[in-house]
Amino acid sequence: MNIKAFKMDGLGNDFIIIDLRHGVINLTKEQIIKICDRKFLGCDQLVLINKSKDTDAKLDFYNSDGSEAAACGNGTRCAAYFISNEKDKKEVVLTTKSGKLNSKVLGPKLVETVIGKARTNWKEIPTSREVDTKNLGLNIQDKQKNIIKGGTAVNVGNPHIIFFVNDLGNYDLGEIGPRLENDNLFPDRCNITIAKIIDRNKIAVKVWERGAGLTKACGSAACATAFAAKINNLVDDNVDIVFDLGNLSISIDENNFVKMKGPVSNIKKIEINLR
Repeated sequence: MNIKAFKMDGLGNDFIIIDLRHGVINLTKEQIIKICDRKFLGCDQLVLINKSKDTDAKLDFYNSDGSEAAACGNGTRCAAYFISNEKDKKEVVLTTKSGKLNSKVLGPKLVETVIGKARTNWKEIPTSREVDTKNLGLNIQDKQKNIIKGGTAVNVGNPHIIFFVNDLGNYDLGEIGPRLENDNLFPDRCNITIAKIIDRNKIAVKVWERGAGLTKACGSAACATAFAAKINNLVDDNVDIVFDLGNLSISIDENNFVKMKGPVSNIKKIEINLR
């Protein structure tokens, strides 16, 4: 089976996009895992574009382990840019499992998306029991085996846990991430971010994505981190989130709606040969 597809990324957070609006393709979980495998083609997430009756398109997101994600910030921005180019329109509305998301193309390969309202109620994260989501009291250990307790939980379409630390390089997120992602406290698993406050308008981060592992960037993690920092009185309403390949600009309004702005890549045509 040969499938025409596209490759895009947002600051290295990369996606394979398959447009199903003109023909249905039913992919198995095993086929999704194969497509995402970097020994085959490789990506952090697979994005499927489907027809929608009341928006420009409907998006479905799949992690590299084959699991489905309700939201993906950078994936939404990439898909919005893809559809903007196709329809020659600057404003695009896309349906996701976390709601209808509005995006604007602000310039060449620059896309802004309103990711939705940040939520912190324990039932909306969700957690398996009632907890203080501002400080979960979870343990993480640095490379010198010093333990800190913390973790702020935020849901921006998917669940995120953010730890604020003094030195990103002093923590092994490859160990911390999978351990906490699968902790019994999180029935839907969770994304894990370690964050360092640079100043009240800038935060550096490293992200472990649920179902994908270590990623070069993550849009929803950027939004969740900015909101977690705000409710902990560490930053102001407008924050740049710093990844290895660039920044995402996050703004939070008085109703806790979060907006994300940042670059996307060129659209590259690819072909998937599944046997």
